[in-house]
Amino acid sequence: RYAGHNPLNRPPGGADEAHLVSGCIRCERCYEACPRQAIVPAKIEDGLLGMRSPMLDFNTGNYCDFCYEENGGNPLCVAVCPTAALELPATYTVGNPETGETGDIIIGTAEIDPRTCLAYRMTGCRDCYDACNYGAIELKDEGGANPIPYVVEDKCNGCGACQAACLSLSSGSIKSSERAIVVRPVEA
Repeated sequence: RYAGHNPLNRPPGGADEAHLVSGCIRCERCYEACPRQAIVPAKIEDGLLGMRSPMLDFNTGNYCDFCYEENGGNPLCVAVCPTAALELPATYTVGNPETGETGDIIIGTAEIDPRTCLAYRMTGCRDCYDACNYGAIELKDEGGANPIPYVVEDKCNGCGACQAACLSLSSGSIKSSERAIVVRPVEA
């Protein structure tokens, strides 16, 4: 992590926080290139040095599929970055949602909060499971009629589809500031 900066979910190629923050000129091309509008500017609350740099926001119903559908898995945000602040290794593989292959570009890992997850209240909710194209969320039978989800960390690439699909804030009775499943950034 970059000293004094909160860890954020960064777009593909933005895992090196110091490189991203120092190289980003805040041109907003990555926001415009994102076909799902999942890239937003970081706010001052996220850290002064990284303010207005690109971060992923999965709470708006959007996620990152690494532009698989639009550009064969070559992230458009990386392609339009004029300073290479978003930069992928020369050889990399991205996830393929059609085959469930995760790839080696990891944005983060999903975490489920059992206190706010609707499935843990035996509602039968499985929206995160249904949204995951990588097999990173599985259901475990706890002996009742409603299986509960859990994250298979080594299959999760942090695409955010599960978080975007989570209904806990709109359908839950527990007050929380974040959804029951959230993608946490990879710690350096």
